[in-house]
Amino acid sequence: MKDIAVYGAGGFGCEVACLIHSINKNEPTWNFIGFFDDDSSLKGTKNAYGVVLGGKDDLNAYQKPLAIVIAIGNPQDLKKVAENIQNENIEFPNLIAPGTIILDEDSMTIGKGNIISFGCYLSHHIVIGDFNILNGFIPFGHDTVMGNYNVIMPSVNISGGVHIGDCNFLGVQSVVLQSVKIGNHVRLGANSVMMHHAKDGALYIGNPAKKTTF
Repeated sequence: MKDIAVYGAGGFGCEVACLIHSINKNEPTWNFIGFFDDDSSLKGTKNAYGVVLGGKDDLNAYQKPLAIVIAIGNPQDLKKVAENIQNENIEFPNLIAPGTIILDEDSMTIGKGNIISFGCYLSHHIVIGDFNILNGFIPFGHDTVMGNYNVIMPSVNISGGVHIGDCNFLGVQSVVLQSVKIGNHVRLGANSVMMHHAKDGALYIGNPAKKTTF
């Protein structure tokens, strides 16, 4: 089994540790060695699932092959951490929960460093880039294209033909209707319904979702 660690020792990082455990129960794959975290005060501490081995500098100095999964729920922070890991010994596998439904694996394209949690459904001709988080019970309609560093919260519904760019955050139980385009750095509030193309950098809330500011 390959060594693996989670970057991010908070609640979501612990969820990902549980996901790794579930993958191993289905098919032994990973030797989970612990966590890395930006909070230097956590180094050497333990939570219910493992020890915190250090931070970015410790990871970049790691001397052996190691798989890393980045468990950070903020798209911008996710991107920053991924770009700051520059150790040639590190690889970024895709973690896909057991039971994930993929209608046509041959027509699906996926990059690296993605987390697909439990209960997700992926139709045909799906394109997923790098370092995206699908945080459970998310259907992807046919011909959906998604870029990099997107955080999709639980029970989001994404219809067919949707295009999603980079560094977007889609809130719990939000909906993106068919053929809608979401560019970059868009935030969609919980339970909101996106019916029209979204402008970069904007926050949308409501049903139908409307551009707003706080």
